[in-house]
Amino acid sequence: MSLKKKLGMGVASAALGLALIGGGTYAYFSDTAEASANFAAGTLDLVANPTTIIDVKNIKPGDWMDREFTLQNNGSLDISKVLLETDYEVIDAKGDNAEDFGKYIEVSFLLVNKDKKTEVVYKTTLDKLKNDKDDVVERDLLGWVLGGEPSGLKAGTSDKFSVRYKFVDNGKDQNEFQGDQLKLTWKFNAKQTAGQSK
Repeated sequence: MSLKKKLGMGVASAALGLALIGGGTYAYFSDTAEASANFAAGTLDLVANPTTIIDVKNIKPGDWMDREFTLQNNGSLDISKVLLETDYEVIDAKGDNAEDFGKYIEVSFLLVNKDKKTEVVYKTTLDKLKNDKDDVVERDLLGWVLGGEPSGLKAGTSDKFSVRYKFVDNGKDQNEFQGDQLKLTWKFNAKQTAGQSK
């Protein structure tokens, strides 16, 4: 074997030895860990009971009707506010209406005291309520009169409302409303509470 070949073999052996030593320096222990996460969204489930709050026929100016309904939170999340959207359609029987029938249907939210006395805590007409977006839970009768109940409806709770509807007698000729119908729709929109640290 020539000197060149011996030197070449020696260099190759040295390089291989260095590579093995160098490779050994980078050996390390290892381990792994796993974590999992689960995000389950809560629910807002607002129920109005009964779904038909009032259905009355043959009313005349001066008549009034008292009705009750309940808003119930059947969801797993608290509701921060309940907004009331009012809409109605007037069916003009004779086609002679000069005015809006909703202007003459007065709506009063009532508080019935323990001694059975009724107190009006908020009064408006359907035409005004149609353009208003009120938080009805904030205007809960106890909240208004006693000043104690904050706006909102906690999960698993309910609020009861007493309402008086009155066909307002304006002391003038109201013949244009004879035979007319007013179909009222109340939509209750529940809003969640603000986000918080969990």
